[in-house]
Amino acid sequence: MAREPTQTAPRPYTPGSLLPQGRITGPMPWVIAIMMFLTVLATAAGLALDHAARSLSADVSDRVTIQIAEADAELRGRAVRRIVTLLGETEGVGNIAIVPEEELSAQLAPWLGSDMKINDIPLPALVDADLAVPQERRDERIAALDKAVKTINPQAKVEPHATYLAPLARLVGAIGLLSFGVVALMAIATGAVVVLAARGAHATHRGTIDIMHMLGATDTQVVRLFQERMTLDALFGAVVGFLAAVIIIMLVGRSMTAIASDLVQSASLPLAAWILLPLLPLLGVAVAFLSARFTLQRALRRSL
Repeated sequence: MAREPTQTAPRPYTPGSLLPQGRITGPMPWVIAIMMFLTVLATAAGLALDHAARSLSADVSDRVTIQIAEADAELRGRAVRRIVTLLGETEGVGNIAIVPEEELSAQLAPWLGSDMKINDIPLPALVDADLAVPQERRDERIAALDKAVKTINPQAKVEPHATYLAPLARLVGAIGLLSFGVVALMAIATGAVVVLAARGAHATHRGTIDIMHMLGATDTQVVRLFQERMTLDALFGAVVGFLAAVIIIMLVGRSMTAIASDLVQSASLPLAAWILLPLLPLLGVAVAFLSARFTLQRALRRSL
């Protein structure tokens, strides 16, 4: 006895069933990955340079060096001892340290040769100290201290570190601000990419959207459908770009720790940066979400 063919229930209609179900298609996820990669690197550079500028300013703002450029070694030695005694008796002066002659010789070796002997040339003596005084009185105290050391030896003078390093700190800070400006431009570019992708998706699927409307789909459902897909693509690109940038940051950080330079090592990421950087992919996805939503809503209103 022949069996009657079984009838399968019709597949229920969903708004997304008319659109392609492909994943990570088109250039948008990869463009966003590149944007996020550059954004994270620029943010990390800005935070590191800002940290370096603050550290540099804090380290040198109160530091002074007394230089005794006396050719006679005996007179220079007596002057150093008297100046150290003067500094110890001066209120607001601390962390007094005589720079060893061997250290001066090592710093001059790249220019004068490593075979130079300390007695070959009369090197000035250097005494470092911290001047803990209010900012408004610092210039006055430095002038008074300079006058006091000159009474001990006319060849002595006080050199505030901030005079030479403050412009460098301002330059580093300005470059850090420029990095944050690049981050803002990257955010605008990311939004523009999503807007173009949303317009392209609307134009490509214009006929499909009309069919969805005839089948009862509302503009809100259509917008939600496209918006979810574009948000997932943006999330994929943001995560890929973020992970690639973190790998580069860790490699660069490992290389910087091998450089014996206080200025280079001060340009490190503070702890707060590792809290802020993971928020960038979320912000990028939020920008993509809002850009896609507003663009599609406007496109559907115009098509009515």
